Amino acid sequence: MRNNWFIKTGITILLLMATIPSLHAQYDHSAAEKAGWRLASQAYTFRSFTFAETLDKLNEANIKYVEMYPAQQIGGGIAGTTKYDMDKETRGKIKDLLKQKNIQLVDYGVINTSDTAEWRKIFEFAKDMGIETILSEPKPELLPMIDRLANQYGINVALHNHPVPSYYWHPSVVLSALRGRSPRIGAAADFGHWVRSGLDPVECVKMLEGKIISTHTKDLNIFGTRAAHDVPWGTGICNLSGILHELKKQGFKGVFSVEYEYNWDHSLPEVKESARYFYYATSWLFKPEK
Repeated sequence: MRNNWFIKTGITILLLMATIPSLHAQYDHSAAEKAGWRLASQAYTFRSFTFAETLDKLNEANIKYVEMYPAQQIGGGIAGTTKYDMDKETRGKIKDLLKQKNIQLVDYGVINTSDTAEWRKIFEFAKDMGIETILSEPKPELLPMIDRLANQYGINVALHNHPVPSYYWHPSVVLSALRGRSPRIGAAADFGHWVRSGLDPVECVKMLEGKIISTHTKDLNIFGTRAAHDVPWGTGICNLSGILHELKKQGFKGVFSVEYEYNWDHSLPEVKESARYFYYATSWLFKPEK
């Protein structure tokens, strides 16, 4: 009953916003930012476009943070892809592009390798680019090495969950992998993939209390199947309202990264709706007490 209330509330909020399209400009989400909540987008959302075009789309959606993935054409007159092995000159051009577009690069992934030397290259790239968190699904035996590098470079590594049967699909597996690790190693909670795996995302968030570093935020149309697809936040079955309430209760600080994997070439209006939902919800959740 409680979950149904959260879902209905989320839908009501979104419908209200749809009737007042200019209202998002009035949302004061500064309190959420002060609390450590930042809205980003995984650039994979716009995989049909270049990274430069992605930044333009994020500005249209009023999203000021981005998570880069390692296979996107850079664009904007810059040759190559966003893979971590780019040369120093290309890194500098991307930094200039981010500054020009007024968007901050915060996360990088999802990336995997079993090669220790490659992991060091990834960390060196992340350090140079000012990246806070690397998202990955590494083999468990690599975690001691990754933990050492995370502390050496001062960069977080968050274990991401693709749907079952991927290794980290269930929070209990993530918790087991994190046992004995430093605070630099945590969870990258993908709410939609939990739902695809037939899990209650609010219960998953509760299980990982204190361990979540970053998120891939989704709302889906169907429960318990890989065939489910993204819908604007607050209109699906992921109970985002319940998730946000629980994360606030836990004192979560981190990134909510839009990863919208549907309607690939024309998803910007839906990404905008999702951003509006987030800004409205957080302006309400963190509303100063009178």
